[in-house]
Amino acid sequence: MELKNATHINGTISVPGDKSISHRAVMFGAISDGITEITGFLEGADCLSTISCFRKMGISIEQEKERVIVHGKGLHGLMRPDGMLDVGNSGTTARLLSGILAGQPFSATLTGDASIQKRPMKRILAPLASMGASVCSIKENGCAPLQFQPARLRGTACLSPVASAQVKSCILLAGLYADGKTSVTEPARSRNHTELMLSAFGATIECDGTTVSILPEPRLTGRKINVPGDISSAAYFLAAGLLLPGSEILIPNTGVNPTRDGFLKAVCAMGGRVQRQNARIVSGEPVCDLLVTASRLHGIEIGGDQIPALIDEIPMLAVLGAFAEGVTTIRDAAELKVKESDRIAAITDNLRRMGAVVTPTEDGMAIEGNPDGLHPAKFDSYGDHRIAMAFSIAALPLHAPSKMQNAACVNISYPTFYHDLNRLIHS
Repeated sequence: MELKNATHINGTISVPGDKSISHRAVMFGAISDGITEITGFLEGADCLSTISCFRKMGISIEQEKERVIVHGKGLHGLMRPDGMLDVGNSGTTARLLSGILAGQPFSATLTGDASIQKRPMKRILAPLASMGASVCSIKENGCAPLQFQPARLRGTACLSPVASAQVKSCILLAGLYADGKTSVTEPARSRNHTELMLSAFGATIECDGTTVSILPEPRLTGRKINVPGDISSAAYFLAAGLLLPGSEILIPNTGVNPTRDGFLKAVCAMGGRVQRQNARIVSGEPVCDLLVTASRLHGIEIGGDQIPALIDEIPMLAVLGAFAEGVTTIRDAAELKVKESDRIAAITDNLRRMGAVVTPTEDGMAIEGNPDGLHPAKFDSYGDHRIAMAFSIAALPLHAPSKMQNAACVNISYPTFYHDLNRLIHS
């Protein structure tokens, strides 16, 4: 695909619904009693995989133009699927669904695409095993496909070596089916959509620092969920507005959960002008309208407890670093190596293709800002939606169009990304 360059970008853009919240609304609605009505649902490939898996387990799910309706069957209402549960490219579906499958009275096999079958699942297999779950990696490599057999789960205190909402959520969902209290402690606080939404559906959740606990066998009740715009999708338009002189972008109804707003804090630390307007709470989640105007950026250092709140936005943050003054350093982000691609390698390769000076490390990278030395390039998405979108934004300030290999992977989280971007561009 040819990527346009531009002089400025202006307008209002409503980004698709939050991917994390969309996944959870379907899952929790399915194991609740009654109807869950979801508005703002993200109809990306990953979330559609979640719908497909639960339909295979006997859950009726209606997809309408403006909403998704889940007819829940309660905590013990799922049925043995006919055939494998295919999560496609969705790591969220794979790991959260594993927690639910661990507590079922039937056997099931979970699989996914080539990328999923390379992503690490030992991080959930170990705590599930400590709870008494009967689950194994069929290829014995710690990856999908995973085979689940019926088992009685024990309430357990789990210590997660990584700050991962997917790992935490997997354990908490298994805890719904355990014989006692289940807790998980992380090295840093990860996104808390599971805790907020499960509590809203009726679960008993306790939070103490980086430890979250859940009591078993709650009566979950379906409810209405209004999904806010995804901050990860908004990040690309925020970056475009910052980079192009004379630009101003308004992004209404964006989720700004404090466990997810690290990108906003980072760009403000770089000198970016981003205003939060009309702050409110929608379905238990903090939401506001974001107004961004073109800004002169400088390099910063990002690491430690900041990483979990912006892990998905690091490709875009790295691109901003290439256009900023000084050096931008990203550390403590080894998790990037086990995403849809090895994002440290993918970011490094694509930054170098456009002439940036970047030094990769085991857990991040250092980027020397040099906007005058950057040039159009043929980028490679590596089949990773966040790499594709980040470097499509990188192409905007360059003096001529660029190209992107495998741009269609944006369908994973933002099917209309290129249409929405082109609508705002002024060349």
